[in-house]
Amino acid sequence: MEFTTMFCLFASILSLFIFHSLLKFLTSGQQKPPLPPGSLGWPYIGETFQLYSQNPNVFFASKVKKFGSIFKTRILGCPCVMISSPEAVKHVLVSRAHLFKPTFPASKERMLGKQAIFFHQGEYHTKLRKLVLRAFMPEAIKTIVSDIESIAITSLKSWDGQLINTFLEMKTYTFNVALLSIFGKDEVLYREELKRCYYILEKGYNSMPINLPGTLFHRSMKARKELAQILAKILSIRRQMKHDHNGLFGSLMGDKAGLTDEQIADNIIGVIFAARDTTASVITWIIKYLAENPSVLQAVTEEQEAIMKEKCGEEKVLTWADTKKMLLTSRVIQETLRVASILSFTFREAVEDVEFEGYLIPKGWKVLPLFRNIHHSPDNFSEPEKFDPSRFEVAPKPNTFLPFGNGTHSCPGNEMAKMEILVLLHHLTTKYRWSVMGPQNGIQYDPFALPQNGLPIRLSLKS
Repeated sequence: MEFTTMFCLFASILSLFIFHSLLKFLTSGQQKPPLPPGSLGWPYIGETFQLYSQNPNVFFASKVKKFGSIFKTRILGCPCVMISSPEAVKHVLVSRAHLFKPTFPASKERMLGKQAIFFHQGEYHTKLRKLVLRAFMPEAIKTIVSDIESIAITSLKSWDGQLINTFLEMKTYTFNVALLSIFGKDEVLYREELKRCYYILEKGYNSMPINLPGTLFHRSMKARKELAQILAKILSIRRQMKHDHNGLFGSLMGDKAGLTDEQIADNIIGVIFAARDTTASVITWIIKYLAENPSVLQAVTEEQEAIMKEKCGEEKVLTWADTKKMLLTSRVIQETLRVASILSFTFREAVEDVEFEGYLIPKGWKVLPLFRNIHHSPDNFSEPEKFDPSRFEVAPKPNTFLPFGNGTHSCPGNEMAKMEILVLLHHLTTKYRWSVMGPQNGIQYDPFALPQNGLPIRLSLKS
């Protein structure tokens, strides 16, 4: 009798356990949302080649048309969820930013360095952002306007009468400006050495992270190691000099910053990456759009000539105050940033499983807000394919104009970028004329959106 009672009790407990487990399994299965629609493409490679081998407008537009404003794919070995509505982008970058840490594909993380500002949240990121902003606040950059002007004048003179690849030449210009903002006026001492290594490094930014001899990634990582060694040498020299240094380098190496040499090197390389190619791309597109829109070019030229006529003698040197008068030219920059959408998207990574708009974004998956789609949506901008700077006479709707990102990880160097573009455009439009050579209907993506073949132009001094 006692055995029968014990057996029945055990059977009852076992039945309840099985029922509870089954119910939990069924319930969790019902509650777990599905992955977003879309295709992950080939194993590991995914749809990388489709994205980087064609006009990015075509890739993104076809996906949105087929799957809607949220879909999955795989890029550079990473499973990704792409989102393309202003509300969703704000959700990821601002409202619930703590659930989506900033990140890049593995190849970029290893090349830039894991201590770079792009890859962090929390206290370390906050400290780095303050240090970077200190070097790029108006109070800091207004002191180097004349030095940037010298670089712009020298660059334009070297292109006079030449057939140039606009993007390649603008990369040189923005690289020199970046070094000035980082190292101060003694940047010329390290320019060629840093340029040689960085130019090798950048070729591997969109490569698969396969570190085997002979691969593009392997060559880039070797250059990255040498670049860090050069920066360590500069650090050692500056510490021996024992006096304050300006520029970003001085801000990062200060005693109060408390950064290691590795952290300083990672962030310097990261800032060069962020400051150089994106700004060079913007200038290239501006030159293209001005050539295609003579009335806009004429209006910009008149604005710049008016500023030039106000100056005389030693006052001919541009100042920060002068750049604040360039209102129309600034709108041209804004419209270029919108139409060209240099940064088509940015990378975030889910730090835990996230339910988002009825779908599951698994922990570790990349989330890519599609700025390009937002900038080209007729819901946000009327006639979105038309180049029309006057549209920025009125502020755009919230979360629809995102050329520098949004939230705590928005680009801290946007004022610096705008200023160096304005300075170059001042001298370009007042002193030179140019013509685009060959048809310019295509877009290449390497890794930023660019006019076809880097926009070949012939530049000449006005008579």
